[in-house]
Amino acid sequence: MTTAAFRPRVLTGDRPTGPLHLGHYFGSLQNRVRLQSEGAELFIVIPDYQVLTDRDTAEKLPETVEELMLDYLAVGIDAERAVIFTHSSVPALNQLLLPFLSLISTAELHRNPTVKDEIQHSRQAQVSGLMLTYPVHQAADILFCKARLVPVGQDQLPHLEATRTIARRFNARYTRGGSPLFPEPEALLSAMPLLLGTDGGKMSKSRGNAIALGAGEDETAQLIRGAKTDTERRITFDPEHRPEVSSLLSLAGLCQGRDPYAVAEEIGEGGASRLKALVTEAVNEHLRPIRKRRAELAGDRGYLREVLARGNARANEVADVTLAQVRTVMGMTY
Repeated sequence: MTTAAFRPRVLTGDRPTGPLHLGHYFGSLQNRVRLQSEGAELFIVIPDYQVLTDRDTAEKLPETVEELMLDYLAVGIDAERAVIFTHSSVPALNQLLLPFLSLISTAELHRNPTVKDEIQHSRQAQVSGLMLTYPVHQAADILFCKARLVPVGQDQLPHLEATRTIARRFNARYTRGGSPLFPEPEALLSAMPLLLGTDGGKMSKSRGNAIALGAGEDETAQLIRGAKTDTERRITFDPEHRPEVSSLLSLAGLCQGRDPYAVAEEIGEGGASRLKALVTEAVNEHLRPIRKRRAELAGDRGYLREVLARGNARANEVADVTLAQVRTVMGMTY
């Protein structure tokens, strides 16, 4: 039997800025459920403070947080084992931001390519200082619980590298050759192929081009019918030259457990209409049990609040211990 001492700790999470979609599901959520089943200790942060990085106000947070929790539990996250918590409920985690900021230069923050992309798509008239410190806040998310594994997409690797840099510099500056306080977390990259949004761009909650896990079957069909393809009638899997068509083929393959080349061969000369019909059927069939479970959970909002309260309490226990250790090695215990 796996003991707690040997359970790898994993930190992951999603900003409460809108419903989770198929990109999240195949890119991250499935992986979390797999890690949990293999014995990992799963910490899932809902970073409500970080909503303010690219928008002026955080709107409808209670509802959005509950929607995230519905998605987590519906796909198979175990509420009895996973620690699901909100940023704003863990003061000690956020206090780590101050010493961590002293370990990274403004030039390094300005060079972060993920920050540059977020700034480009920001909803703010002027970018706030919180946006620039986003990678350091994420470092606090990861290091407060001393996570060793962080499931990320390719675009999030710069943030994880910033976390590794902060951990390394903190250990070198304050532990003075002794046992390091913080591990340097490793990235756990998904093997999922790139899924594009229905407009052919990056699938994103904020860009209105994604299929939400909680969407109904008719809404899903409508969104897929409107997905961008091309004018070639014969359907082939060619990610380089036919990215939109190939993304739809990948989605069907993921839902059906099939090779996208085989899906393309089946459609053949059926064209975009046959492709979209097959994808719609595959997506709705795959998500049907998840959506059923989600609807059942939505009927008991009190249970969702109970799960979150337990997670917040556990996250605070861990964060308080870590902050006390940080203050000790920094000589700040008065």
